[in-house]
Amino acid sequence: MFSFFKKKAPKPPASTPQEAALVEAVVAELAPEPALAPVEQPAPAVEAPEVSPVVERKGWLDRLKAGLRQTGSSIARVFVGAKIDDALYEDLESALLMADAGIHATEYLLKDLKRRVKQSGVTEASAVKGLLADALTELLKPLEKPLRVGEFSPTVMMVVGVNGAGKTTSIGKLTSHLADGGQKVLLAAADTFRAAAREQLAVWAGRNQVEIVSQEGGDPSSVTFDAVSAGKARGCDVVIADTAGRLPTQLHLMEELKKIRRVIAKAQPDAPHEVLLVLDGHTGQNALMQAKAFDEALRLTGLIVTKLDGTAKGGMLAAIALWGRERGQPVPVYFIGVGETLQDLQTFKAREFAQALLE
Repeated sequence: MFSFFKKKAPKPPASTPQEAALVEAVVAELAPEPALAPVEQPAPAVEAPEVSPVVERKGWLDRLKAGLRQTGSSIARVFVGAKIDDALYEDLESALLMADAGIHATEYLLKDLKRRVKQSGVTEASAVKGLLADALTELLKPLEKPLRVGEFSPTVMMVVGVNGAGKTTSIGKLTSHLADGGQKVLLAAADTFRAAAREQLAVWAGRNQVEIVSQEGGDPSSVTFDAVSAGKARGCDVVIADTAGRLPTQLHLMEELKKIRRVIAKAQPDAPHEVLLVLDGHTGQNALMQAKAFDEALRLTGLIVTKLDGTAKGGMLAAIALWGRERGQPVPVYFIGVGETLQDLQTFKAREFAQALLE
């Protein structure tokens, strides 16, 4: 799930009976089976494995397919009993547009598909579906990239997005995966705009047993500066700043995000190392508009796409991939989510997503 540059030594066990009892209580609350308490497990290898084993990954893929079924089935139906002719391509064009692939990505995929059909010499429409999966996989492949942690000390991440996209929840899940990988994480509660945002982040900090820097009614930039400074002083591996959700059309609030970015650079000149945008998978082409707007203001380095377990418009990732080509550098999709549990946030893989969308 992550590409680590260094290995953290395992944390020492609790030195007092009281500390041991506290760890035991937290583990018992979080783990589905007390017998699996990880208190005495050794630290993971430098190259972190996938968060879930193969069986759990398969279950997650099934949920992804179910989430994309509404848009995927409309594409798959095009090939049922069809002939390879203009009517097939016209129906496929409509289906891709309905899946929110957008005009430009749809035109790109159809042109590439026709080339593949001509080169392969296939005569059955069912075979064309497989070629479309290949074309979509190739388009999405540049978005497939691991999140790199450990090159900088600390690695500073700034997480942005509109309200309701699942930003704070995604931070909590990301923190859990990083902590499981042996990373010392510090959270910055820089969302001082939304009611209970600090409390929500504090709950995740408690679950993951990580530290949090928070100020009641404090200035977001000040909170972030303090967090980055504290992260450096405490030898943290990762500092994650949770910022207030906002629409990209709210220019005065976007200016505040720019200020937070500048203040982070003052606390650590080479930071932020990651500017992550959380996108709601239900929003379709609006997700592309958000990506463009936040990128213009902050220069994005990665995406997290959430809520792909409902009536998700999965074709929008094709539009984002094509935009990345036009941008000159793709913005990778580090993670996609299909539910509320920790295991529901997984790494993005182009082939898996293309196949899930077309089933």
